[in-house]
Amino acid sequence: MTKHLMLAAATLLFTLPAFADDEYDHYKGEPSKTLEQAVANFSEYNNRLEQVLAGDLTPEAMNEVHQLTYTLENALGKLDHELEDIAERLEKVHKASEHAAPDTVKEQGAVYLEKSRSIIR
Repeated sequence: MTKHLMLAAATLLFTLPAFADDEYDHYKGEPSKTLEQAVANFSEYNNRLEQVLAGDLTPEAMNEVHQLTYTLENALGKLDHELEDIAERLEKVHKASEHAAPDTVKEQGAVYLEKSRSIIR
């Protein structure tokens, strides 16, 4: 093997993983723009992941897992943001109840219940 051919082979060997990463980088996953969409995506894609994990983790299955994780990460990001908001609303209800502020309790409590029931009924 000539020196140039060996160099070309080595270059190709080290750049193939980079090309493989580029294939994945473009995949964005399903968006989770609302709390309801995040909950639905989280449930559906967890079920899909469970099905893939129940089988052989072939290269194709690994690619599917990789793609599923994008949507799951999007859903978890939205859920994290929404859970923070839900916790803040509950704290407002808590403090308003201490200060006998029924309008705030009613208003923030309604939003809290609506959002929290989107996750757990």
